[in-house]
Amino acid sequence: MSRFSELLRAANNLKLLVAIGRSGGDLGSVADLVDNMLATPQMDACLQRFRAQPGAAAMLEARYPPLQPDLARLASLPEGSLGRCYAELIHRLHYDPAFFRPRPIDTEALWLTQRIATTHDIHHVVCGFGTLPEGETGVLAVTATQIGFPAYVLLTTAAQLSTFRLQPQRFPRMSAAAAHGISLGRQASCLAAVCWEEAWDRPVSEWRAELGILEPADNEPYGLTSA
Repeated sequence: MSRFSELLRAANNLKLLVAIGRSGGDLGSVADLVDNMLATPQMDACLQRFRAQPGAAAMLEARYPPLQPDLARLASLPEGSLGRCYAELIHRLHYDPAFFRPRPIDTEALWLTQRIATTHDIHHVVCGFGTLPEGETGVLAVTATQIGFPAYVLLTTAAQLSTFRLQPQRFPRMSAAAAHGISLGRQASCLAAVCWEEAWDRPVSEWRAELGILEPADNEPYGLTSA
């Protein structure tokens, strides 16, 4: 990548981060930021880290399908199951389960990007982070820590810097959420490499125990229970 191209990319990243901050997290701008980091050395390093995770290389090579949840079926699963908790979160917040930008999955970078995008809200459920800005920063910090997903590294860093500069009264909670996400990322198995669809009926508590999520964020000020 030429020095000029890198400077252009950096300038575009800055513009997108400003747009995301001003809009309160516009999904279109987030998707633009994600796509702007696809063909970069940072994404290459992310793919290398992902491949090193147990089971990840097989998922990548097989192009394991992006998530396409049947919310009606998931809502009928037992209380406390991953599928039901996920469906309840989507319904409670009036989210569109297909909020992500459709992308092809013919390259490794595109596949990983789409897999991470489609499973984002599952990470909220299993990690216990809420959906306000602090909770979003916490859940993004998990994947940023585990595989260095470029856009999430930029977003978690920018969220802390922006809060510190413009909303210092919120900085303690923002920094605590980011630190919590980093801690979970270091302790837990790689969430991006989990085949959630194969056990929707398993209790969230069992998933957490298996993955090593020992201190979920549910009851923190930035947690799902507090959201």
